Amino acid sequence: MAHPKEERTYVMIKPDGVRKGLTGEVIRRFEQRDLKIVALEMFQPTRQQISDHYPKDEAWIRRLGQKSITTYQTYHVDPKEKLGTDDELEIGKMVREWLVDYMISAPLVRMIVQGIHAVDVVRKIAGPTLPYKAEVGTIRGDFSIDSPLLANTEKRAVANILHASETPEEAAHEIEHWFGKSAQIHSYKRYGVDE
Repeated sequence: MAHPKEERTYVMIKPDGVRKGLTGEVIRRFEQRDLKIVALEMFQPTRQQISDHYPKDEAWIRRLGQKSITTYQTYHVDPKEKLGTDDELEIGKMVREWLVDYMISAPLVRMIVQGIHAVDVVRKIAGPTLPYKAEVGTIRGDFSIDSPLLANTEKRAVANILHASETPEEAAHEIEHWFGKSAQIHSYKRYGVDE
């Protein structure tokens, strides 16, 4: 097990975050909480890379579809009228495709963030996945107001600024997927933090 100060997580600034010029702000917020950026790169992903980032198993795709159906039901909208189907698997496939289209629409910024409880602290700083539910003071709460109802209506993914790994295991998997086994991870001491 790594030293508590060496926990690492994966963060990816999404197309809307890049287009809004929020890369520096995202990094600033992590560094303000004494987290270190130990790897960083802007890149244009391929469709295949993004497709491989998201799960392809039927259960995950059905959950995407069910979330969309629940959103439609909450707002008394008929998914069949809007999407031509009310089948959760078919809707899930549509949503997954919208996700991939969104993620290749502009360059992304990938980074490895390191520090005490990095996974949990980064997710706290980012705020809930759905921006309209995010508290002011979080990245999503301050810079996005998107919602699944609007996204589904416009047949696109929810624009929520960034992706952050949910667990240490997911972080390890995503770091390897996006940086490879031989990732160039930098080691340095932060003034007042590592001394």
